[in-house]
Amino acid sequence: MFDDWMQRYEHMIELGKSLPLIEDKYKIEDNLIKGCQSKVWVHAELQGDRLIFTADSDAIITKGIIAILIRAYSNQHPKDIIDADTAFIDEIGLKEHLSPTRANGLVSMIKQLKMYAVAYQTQLN
Repeated sequence: MFDDWMQRYEHMIELGKSLPLIEDKYKIEDNLIKGCQSKVWVHAELQGDRLIFTADSDAIITKGIIAILIRAYSNQHPKDIIDADTAFIDEIGLKEHLSPTRANGLVSMIKQLKMYAVAYQTQLN
């Protein structure tokens, strides 16, 4: 879809701008992703049997990264999130084009989204 990584970064930034933002009341310490260089807040809410994520970040690239993950995982059944293959991250080459600290943050974001899914899946059982 894009010829070079600058175009991909620009697209990520645009995705970040369209991210369904977390309400201010959820921008609390408990919702911060640990392991991210930037501040990233994620809130999960079960609606029916689907998990809905909202998020925000204080950095534009990081906001784009979490926007990609929200698009992939939000509005899914918790079990589907738990079982989801994260190969698409490698397939699009995202990790290899991030700084080591941002790549670690990406892994932390995925872990946190899956941990929310585990917690909500236990509620559904």
